[in-house]
Amino acid sequence: MLDGLRQFIADVVSPAAHADRRFDDTGYRLAATALLIHVISIDGEPSDNEKRKLHSLIESRFGLDPGTADQLIASAMLVEGEAVDLYHFTSVIMRSVDEEGRRRIVEMMWELAFADGQVSEFEDNVVWRAADLLGVSSRDRIELKHRIAGRQSAPVAGS
Repeated sequence: MLDGLRQFIADVVSPAAHADRRFDDTGYRLAATALLIHVISIDGEPSDNEKRKLHSLIESRFGLDPGTADQLIASAMLVEGEAVDLYHFTSVIMRSVDEEGRRRIVEMMWELAFADGQVSEFEDNVVWRAADLLGVSSRDRIELKHRIAGRQSAPVAGS
């Protein structure tokens, strides 16, 4: 895991030097988790609900035990703090995951955005930008937002 993190950080710092490198499953999970951390951190310190939801999503969607999920989240927090923009994370995901998988990541982002009961304009914007970089259509992004809002019984502001 540590070697995967080092390689991922090297790719973030100098992506052109590693353009032909194939990212393994750990790289994809690390990039997706960093993207999810960005969502819950964009509007300030993540709430306890957001942190619990993040752990739950990482464990269930990636099939990880709690300890491994903790390690992945800790690694992703380091990587997310070093990233300049979303492109580095989304480019790893684009190379690693099919269209349905990318929609699932956007869905996870919405689940986190709604975890504290409301979606801030910052969260809405970061999901929109990430979805665009992931090749998820506006129609799909909005449909996923409404689906998650329906599950959360939360009002949906702006689309």
